[in-house]
Amino acid sequence: MKTICLAVLVLIVHICPAQKEQSDNRFSNNKNKPERQEWLRDLGFGMFIHFNVDAQLGITISHSLVGASDDYLQRYFKELPKTFDPAKFNAFEIAKLAKLAGMKYIVFTAKHHSGFCFWNTRTTDFNIMKTPYGKDLLKTYVEGVRKAGLAVGFYYSPEDFRFLYENNILIKRGDMKFDKKTSDAYDDLVKKQTTELFTMFGKIDVLFIDGEPKEPCKEVAWKLQPDVVITRGAINTPEQTLPGVALNEFWESCVTMGTQWNYKPTHDDIKKGGRLIELLVEARAKGGNFLLNVGPHPDGYIPYEQEIELREVAAWHFINQEAIEGVRPWIVTNEANIWFTASKDKRTVYAVITGIPDWVKGDRKEFVLGSVKATPNTVISVLGQNDKVTEYKNELDVKSRYEQKDDGLHISVARAQRVYDNYKWPNPITVKITHVEPALEPPVIETLAAAITPEGVSGKGRLLKKGNTDKVKLLFEYRPYAGFAENLYSTTWLKTSSVEATAEGPFTMPLPVLEKGKEYEFRAVVIHPQLTVRGDVKRFTVK
Repeated sequence: MKTICLAVLVLIVHICPAQKEQSDNRFSNNKNKPERQEWLRDLGFGMFIHFNVDAQLGITISHSLVGASDDYLQRYFKELPKTFDPAKFNAFEIAKLAKLAGMKYIVFTAKHHSGFCFWNTRTTDFNIMKTPYGKDLLKTYVEGVRKAGLAVGFYYSPEDFRFLYENNILIKRGDMKFDKKTSDAYDDLVKKQTTELFTMFGKIDVLFIDGEPKEPCKEVAWKLQPDVVITRGAINTPEQTLPGVALNEFWESCVTMGTQWNYKPTHDDIKKGGRLIELLVEARAKGGNFLLNVGPHPDGYIPYEQEIELREVAAWHFINQEAIEGVRPWIVTNEANIWFTASKDKRTVYAVITGIPDWVKGDRKEFVLGSVKATPNTVISVLGQNDKVTEYKNELDVKSRYEQKDDGLHISVARAQRVYDNYKWPNPITVKITHVEPALEPPVIETLAAAITPEGVSGKGRLLKKGNTDKVKLLFEYRPYAGFAENLYSTTWLKTSSVEATAEGPFTMPLPVLEKGKEYEFRAVVIHPQLTVRGDVKRFTVK
């Protein structure tokens, strides 16, 4: 076996916040109150609602206006509002479904890039009052969400294609430059609309700002309601992806149920409830919030194909909510298919066991946790179960047990609860372990940019910490990049061969022959005797 000496180390387990320092100038003007950010972080799980006049067509929200013909633009702005009547929009019913699924807050598109406003605004006639619906839908939304006891959030786009259209400016994204008169008018529109949003509807808990100019929006929102938590525009908000590792700072990821934000009646691939649960658990294990988007039917209700998956999430969350709400990352995010969250004092760990869809009721399984160490006061249990009995099999021993050994904490648990009538519950179970402490200082690994030459591609990484061992193994995982919206459907990675490392430092390995012109993603991996840790994910295109 090859052995190399390095200056840095990585693990196949994702590491907790201390492993990943982030500094981003985009978020230097964050005036969120720290205690309010932590309040939102405790909530953990939210519903995103993307809605617009173009939901009637089942097409992308707003973006079809970029590059559109004059005829298309005229019909979009003049004709679509005449047929938009979301008469079946019931905010309280939607909020009840969200609450059952474990969501603690909802963020609704008060105005997307098209410029269509869902409230009774004085700033434009391109609004909900000029449709057959004819009522302030945003007011209905706020009242329904509050009635359900959830926190209220607005999505707001300062970017406004209707403004560009009315001012005879080509609608495009990026590199938008205006003369002072137009720029001042744009800023004035944003300030007036933000003022309406933060004076007409009472307390607003969350604001997601998407597009430019953000600063006048942030300025007005924080001035009028200092307690509002601004997410996009103030913190890291990954879109259609999750970070590869846990981050130090609070973050929120927004992900669609299918491949589109808006309602898409055809050619879509709705994520199954089990996959949504996995993404929620991974987000919480990495220290962030999971904002899951739904796209209402043009009539205003949540489509059935989205509702049924949310109800599967609801069943799981009802049993396992303790592992999701108010938690923080453990010292590693996961060990193979077992993901961890922890209490804020890290004395209680929740081990969420994924990837066993055929775990038969009554069966006992054993696992070894390399990162968790028991103490004399440790107690173990499975969330939702009493550890005393399983239905119709009273003779079975279903008590949870553990034993601390040199190679880690050995846990033995049974799936004892009937959730579905056919006894087949394919989703994760959560093992709660109290009064624990970290078993080791885990290794830390960093993925660097790939080295691309006409001769091939090499993965580059840096082993930052070996952890408590003399040597580790290093390798890379890689796979074709599936696409912006499709990447979260894939869970399979290819692997390079591994090499041994006895010191921390940088390392490089050639990746196997890849297809020219194709985009790939990769991550560095470190294998410690007790666990595996992975670095962040980076992408490259083969020349």
